[in-house]
Amino acid sequence: MEIIKKRVKLREKVIAEAREWAGRLPLKVTAILVGSYARGDFNLWSDIDIILISDSFEGNPIQRLKELNVLPAYQIIPLTPGEFKRLLEKKDPLAVEALKIRGDLKRGH
Repeated sequence: MEIIKKRVKLREKVIAEAREWAGRLPLKVTAILVGSYARGDFNLWSDIDIILISDSFEGNPIQRLKELNVLPAYQIIPLTPGEFKRLLEKKDPLAVEALKIRGDLKRGH
C-alpha cells in the first residue's frame, strides 16, 4: 500500500506543477495532461505529456515550443484549435485521449 500512496502523491505533485506551469504561460491556453501520467501508469522514465491548445499560437509547432519555457521532462504538443480538430478527425490517439479526458473532467471523474 505504501508504494501506491507514493505513486498517487507523485502523480498529484506532477499534475499540480503542470497546472501551475500552464497558468503562468503568457497566453490563454487549454492544457490537457495526456499519456501515462494522465492514465496513472507512469514509470521512472515517463515524460509528462501535455497538449496545449490556443488561438494565439503562430508559426509551426517547433517555433511555438521555442517561445514556451518548457520544464524538464515535459513533452509539450502546442496546437491551434484547427490543428487539434484535424487530429481528432484522423482519430489521432493522443487527441482522442485528450478529448476523453476533458469529457471525464467535465463530468467530474
